[in-house]
Amino acid sequence: MLEALALTLSYNGDPVVRDLSFSLARGQFVGLVGANGSGKSTVVRALSRVLPPARGQVLLDGADIHRMSARELARRMAVVPQQVSVGFPFTAREVVLMGRAPHLSRFGMERERDYEIADRCLALTGVEAFADRPITNLSGGERQRCLIARALAQEPDVLLLDEPTAHLDINHQIEILDLLRALTAERGLATLVVLHDLNLASQYCDHLLLLAGGRLLAQGDPREVVSEEHIRAAYGADVQVRLHPSTGRPYVTLLSRLPIPAPATRVTKIHLICGAGTGRPLMRRLRELGFSVSVGVVNVADSDQLEAEALDLPRVEEAPFSPISEASHRRNCELAKAADVVVVTGIPVGRGNLYNLEAAVKARGVGKRVLLIDDPPVAGRDFAEGEAIALQRQLVNAGAELCRDAADALARLEKLQ
Repeated sequence: MLEALALTLSYNGDPVVRDLSFSLARGQFVGLVGANGSGKSTVVRALSRVLPPARGQVLLDGADIHRMSARELARRMAVVPQQVSVGFPFTAREVVLMGRAPHLSRFGMERERDYEIADRCLALTGVEAFADRPITNLSGGERQRCLIARALAQEPDVLLLDEPTAHLDINHQIEILDLLRALTAERGLATLVVLHDLNLASQYCDHLLLLAGGRLLAQGDPREVVSEEHIRAAYGADVQVRLHPSTGRPYVTLLSRLPIPAPATRVTKIHLICGAGTGRPLMRRLRELGFSVSVGVVNVADSDQLEAEALDLPRVEEAPFSPISEASHRRNCELAKAADVVVVTGIPVGRGNLYNLEAAVKARGVGKRVLLIDDPPVAGRDFAEGEAIALQRQLVNAGAELCRDAADALARLEKLQ
């Protein structure tokens, strides 16, 4: 439906985007990604005829958009720009009705059908409750949905959006992208969305275009485009790319540029029993303090597992979202018994990971010092029908030390050699 053919785009004679070619079909949700200054917004300006190409063409169903009238193009293509300033207190309904302008005669007024379409678009985007409220009084997410409703009121075939999730919190980002995906499928739209967040782009888009230095570095399925090599080339960043255990799509974890802490300088060995992100802050700090640290059992792709891997710590790993196996439990017990101190973080405990607390019980049984971080209190994270509470009580009765929080545990560990 929409084709960019060998586009070169310039400002004041200086090329910003060079030799860009791609196509966009009905029902396709395509993401345009790249570093700041790579030319993403410039491409949207060219596709929407705001910026004429220095070379190349943009075709809509085979016709050059620069040979179409503005009214004809506006009936076929709608744009939600990155920055929209609404200086007057128009109601949300009035803003959405502006999307009907291409369908009105030069001096025509909105008809009943135009109001019906506007109200339908308000309902589709979930802002019908705000129809009579000034748009200046709406939140960022509500205002963004109104602008999308305005674009839909144009009844377009092609929808272009320049960073529609910018400045929104994660809940509103998901709402907007869920909405756009659904509308693309239901209405058979050809949708191009500029996204800043690679993980959102990977999870939502059928096809990705990755710009780097004004050129198309890669395009295709997210599994082909979102790679460590491509991200390093486009962003100059070191990342770790894994397949998400639920969706099978790639997701990106940033790697710190700070040097990994120096090897252990203290004789005390610490085994950290953690999971669900509860151990991540402790790992690096313990390494910085010079301790030898091991970790277990952590599920692959859990943030604790990723941090342990980044720090190259000995660890026991289990498959994503899987219960702890007998083999993993045995290895965890071995590491705990080989340590001088075992630290148990405030992990949520279900039947699948009760073995973690049992490993601490075994370590205490052979005389190892055990610190229990009771933050949040175990009663609020026991999903094993009281068994976690019982195991913690058993540990405390056996001489394990109860710590208020991670800072309390660290204060006790810092005194060790």
